[in-house]
Amino acid sequence: MTMVVEVDEVEVRETAKYWWLFLCTGIGWILVSLVVLAFDPTSVAVIGYMAAFLFLAAGVTEFANMIVAPGWRWLHGVLGAIFLITGFVALSSPFQTFGLLAVLIGWYLILKGSFDVGISIATRDDVPLWGLLLASGILQIAIGLWALGYPGRSAWLLVIWVGIGALMRGISQMILAFQLRHAAHAV
Repeated sequence: MTMVVEVDEVEVRETAKYWWLFLCTGIGWILVSLVVLAFDPTSVAVIGYMAAFLFLAAGVTEFANMIVAPGWRWLHGVLGAIFLITGFVALSSPFQTFGLLAVLIGWYLILKGSFDVGISIATRDDVPLWGLLLASGILQIAIGLWALGYPGRSAWLLVIWVGIGALMRGISQMILAFQLRHAAHAV
């Protein structure tokens, strides 16, 4: 029993060394969201290209999470591969990307929000910032449902969905960074 605790402590210490990486990616996502929300959607192709670059960035972020995240590494790898493939497909056909963007963003936000809600509830006794992650997850689920249920997917709403999705991703990454830092000090 003692050996399991020691292995977990070593794994926590090893992972917690990279808390700053999650902080940097969180800040990066927030900056991307500010750029996207300031964007004027005048053409369908520009929105398609914008989405492609966001999917590529999400893929790279997931692969970074796969390297440093304890457990669920395979899921981060699968998500990273899906995001990269989606980004390259979106680059090759930006006009079709516009039509599928609301559906993809909606499902992504619902899945990501569900995981954030689950993680926040599971860690509520151990992590002081669990409420922020819970609120972020609930907001992501609500926006995802809105994206899937809204029949008139206009350019403005797509930009708002992408921008808010990037903002929520940034907040989640920053919360994870501070949770890792706190875990390192606790161990």
